[in-house]
Amino acid sequence: MDGRVVRSGWGAMVLCLLTAASAIGQSEAFEATFHKGTEALRGQQLDEAASAFTQCTVLQPGFAEAWFNLGLARFQQNRLDDAIPSLEKSIRLKPGIRGANLFLGIARYRENDYTAAASAFEHEVRTDPGNADALMWLGIAKLAIGSTADAVTSLEQAARLRPKDVDILYHLGRAYMLRSKEVYERMYVADPKSWRVHEVLAQSFAEADRLDDAVKECQEAIKLRPEEPGLHQQLAEIYDRQNNLEAAEAEYRKELQIDPHNEAVMYSLAIVLIERSKPGDAEELLSAILRKTPESLDAHYQLGRAQVQLGDTDSAALSFAAVVAGQQRADPEMVRQSYYQLAQLYRRLHRPEESRAALDSFVRLKQQADAEQGHKLEDKLKKSVQEKQGP
Repeated sequence: MDGRVVRSGWGAMVLCLLTAASAIGQSEAFEATFHKGTEALRGQQLDEAASAFTQCTVLQPGFAEAWFNLGLARFQQNRLDDAIPSLEKSIRLKPGIRGANLFLGIARYRENDYTAAASAFEHEVRTDPGNADALMWLGIAKLAIGSTADAVTSLEQAARLRPKDVDILYHLGRAYMLRSKEVYERMYVADPKSWRVHEVLAQSFAEADRLDDAVKECQEAIKLRPEEPGLHQQLAEIYDRQNNLEAAEAEYRKELQIDPHNEAVMYSLAIVLIERSKPGDAEELLSAILRKTPESLDAHYQLGRAQVQLGDTDSAALSFAAVVAGQQRADPEMVRQSYYQLAQLYRRLHRPEESRAALDSFVRLKQQADAEQGHKLEDKLKKSVQEKQGP
């Protein structure tokens, strides 16, 4: 079973323990025994807890909460054959008891009885519609029985309730991938020779870093639909990842012939041209982008790079200065590099004070970035140690 599934179940456990307050109004002997069991269960003294709650079920066989907590104790001991009857008994005595169907479902899931598990989770959701754990587990069970669309629905509801829960997001991601796979399989059955099939295969190969296979599938799609917008761009991006810049340039240019106003393609082609030492063509493309989108700091930055290659020091300085002026909305690395470039350019322009100020800014930002990276590494190491040590 998936490790995330196990952790999610234990995480919900604390929320569902029924405390000794539930026993108020019973006999003194019962209340004392129930309290003893509750404290033992909280302290993970599972044998003592099970013994106390077993006594409670003898003293008050109709008290649902005692059966529920006995089921929880057996569940934590991984004695599922004993946990399941106790949880089922608590539900028969009190159909609306919260949490019992959740743990009954988890127990059924661990026994690989996914249909029974899904049924239990559905009961829990009807009893407690805002229970994100129950919705998550319902989604997990639905995935196990092949009801992917229902799984997506349940997991999306859970994610709305707890949008930052990584376990829920993990299973939602799995559900999305499986749902996509089902749709693509239907597409293939409908028309196995469709160019769309090759396009999707190219995307999946690219995501898996199987770039040679991705190129072949993309080329097959282009053979079938050579004028289809986006296909040459997709192939160019794969070539770019392979550092095959000559081929990438050719495909970006073909895409622009089909869609001459595609700014994303113009920008990507300009970067390739800069890398291939063709700054004149890059400058032309980037200037066209900035006429339409003058606030694009990315375009200003890349234009500055092209102008440096062209030896146009004054224009390059203006381009990098535009990035620095809008640094609040720019990528931090791009801002740092703009300061570095300005330091070099101002020196060539015999503007020593501005060069020194730009270099000081570059050094300060670099030190801040290095410090932040160090903190992130420390946090990552601490989390790694904590995960190894366990709860």
